[in-house]
Amino acid sequence: MNKEIRRLYRNTNDKVIAGVCSGMGDYLRLDPVLVRLIMIALAFAGGAGIAVYIVAWLIVPESPKASDKG
Repeated sequence: MNKEIRRLYRNTNDKVIAGVCSGMGDYLRLDPVLVRLIMIALAFAGGAGIAVYIVAWLIVPESPKASDKG
């Protein structure tokens, strides 16, 4: 039984600002555009999306694949 271990990373190869939504989309196996729309909706619904995004930007590490750009 081979269980895939998934980890949450910021995907800086497909980023708009910091790659948080793209990384969340990869982790949840959702389209990053859908995650971005949810974050925008949360931002307009009391500003929670902005706070969540900033905290995730600070806490979630950058994808190790992103450092292989060279």
